[in-house]
Amino acid sequence: MRKILIFGAGRSASSLIKYLLDKSDEENLNIVIVDKFLEHALKLIAQHKNGAAKQLDIFNVAARKQEISTADIVISMLPARFHIEIAKDCLEFGKNLVTASYISEDLKLLDTQVKEKGLVFMNEIGLDPGIDHMSAMQVIDQIKEKGGKMLLFESFTGGLVAPESDTNLWNYKFTWNPRNVVLAGQGGVAKFIQEGKFKYIPYHKLFRRTEFLEVEGFGRFEAMANRDSLKYREIYGLENIKTMYRGTIRKVGFTRAWNVFVQLGMTDDTYTMEDSEHMSYRDFTNSFLAYSPHDSVELKLRYYLKIDQDDILWDKLLELDLFNPHKMVGLKNATPAEILQKILMDKWTLAPEDKDMIVMYHKFGYECNGEKKQIESNMVVIGEDQTFTAMAKTVGLPVAIAALKILNGAITKPGVQLPITKEVYEPILKELQQYGVVFNEKEVPYLGYNLFNLGA
Repeated sequence: MRKILIFGAGRSASSLIKYLLDKSDEENLNIVIVDKFLEHALKLIAQHKNGAAKQLDIFNVAARKQEISTADIVISMLPARFHIEIAKDCLEFGKNLVTASYISEDLKLLDTQVKEKGLVFMNEIGLDPGIDHMSAMQVIDQIKEKGGKMLLFESFTGGLVAPESDTNLWNYKFTWNPRNVVLAGQGGVAKFIQEGKFKYIPYHKLFRRTEFLEVEGFGRFEAMANRDSLKYREIYGLENIKTMYRGTIRKVGFTRAWNVFVQLGMTDDTYTMEDSEHMSYRDFTNSFLAYSPHDSVELKLRYYLKIDQDDILWDKLLELDLFNPHKMVGLKNATPAEILQKILMDKWTLAPEDKDMIVMYHKFGYECNGEKKQIESNMVVIGEDQTFTAMAKTVGLPVAIAALKILNGAITKPGVQLPITKEVYEPILKELQQYGVVFNEKEVPYLGYNLFNLGA
């Protein structure tokens, strides 16, 4: 049997593993999952006869190399920082590799050697990055093939809670790594281009510069800019495009409320707070406000951020128990971001019966035969349960499909790469439709960029 080696049995691996196990008889596959926690791998194998679970520490070099040396293809679902060690082993033993993570600078340095060995190191083939690349390039290539010139490209993705599970004022629950949500947008300025003008949004302004979008059947959303949209001009072959803007989707009203945390300093992860383990939630909130022997914490916060008492924003803050003197932080030497994460997890953790939802939205503006046109494309996927979430499906299925196609010789172009060629994206997008990952496209009047929100 052909051995597919999978590193990592986390939340994003469930649909990936199920897909490969379902295909294992007809494709003659042995699916070997290694994880630091054996019970995670055993749960996803579910006693399938063609699956095997093994406990393995990624830093156990000998054990890692032994598993890779006997594999026919390797998939890494570990955090991105661990990919490079696996990639070097794959290069040493001549094994193809698939990951859902962004291509790191260290991985790029292996490109020449990977090509020399004729290997495929496919990366950025999850959801975002992944399905966003493939669905965008499919439309962009179609526009170019009919002689069109791209003028505008905007792309947004959000991991959200499904409408039937939307039970709080924030219209949000954690469907992915909570720490990444708390730290989103930090460590750099958001960069994009609008109508030929370069734009920059620093972190402290990021959550008040948003764009609205409508998804038919699901209502109105807002999107905030991702860190660097400019690099995608070269990646997508759109070096001369006038507008390139990528962002993250939330329900309307979320970013305005989140901005309270940013302005207070609660999302800071650069220092620890004294005696944090004995802080109450109220103490934590008060620590960012001016001292007053008479005014309450609530009054100081409303005055500082100019929030009216009848503003829905105030109700959102109350919902999180930020002013509760009895709830304790209980985290030793914690940063503000770590404490905020704990507070939010109290309220935003998915209940056992909750479902998540993925929303992806693209806008393409182009000129063809002297006429300006615009296409809107969107995808909505709702999860089945807490194991087979929409996030796991949209991250894991493209990885699994790509791995099998590489193994079967349907994808052969060597090198460290992402899925932007027709050889890769066409068959994967077509197969994804069988699993409900479908894009709805429609042509609309050309409107260009959103003048009201972003200006010139």
